[in-house]
Amino acid sequence: MANNKSAKKRIQIAERNRLINKSYKSTVRTLTKKTLENCEKYTKDPNEDNKNLVTTSLNKAFSLIDKAVKKNVLHKNTGANKKSKINNFVKNTLTTK
Repeated sequence: MANNKSAKKRIQIAERNRLINKSYKSTVRTLTKKTLENCEKYTKDPNEDNKNLVTTSLNKAFSLIDKAVKKNVLHKNTGANKKSKINNFVKNTLTTK
């Protein structure tokens, strides 16, 4: 256990940051899954509405990944890898008919 005031404060700050980081990472995973689900939906029923759904969910996922990288929640290479994986899946889905 911490013995001085500054160490106790650092423990509180670390816990606060851990919860914020956990929230970002969880939301990134959720948006990634939603994007992939929308791609599956577009594959089954390729129409304009499903295509718009895929692109909007892709944009939301990219935006959140960029914000997480900016706030040092994710390393920049990790963010790039996540974006690349999602984008390749979406690209293959939209180009194959």
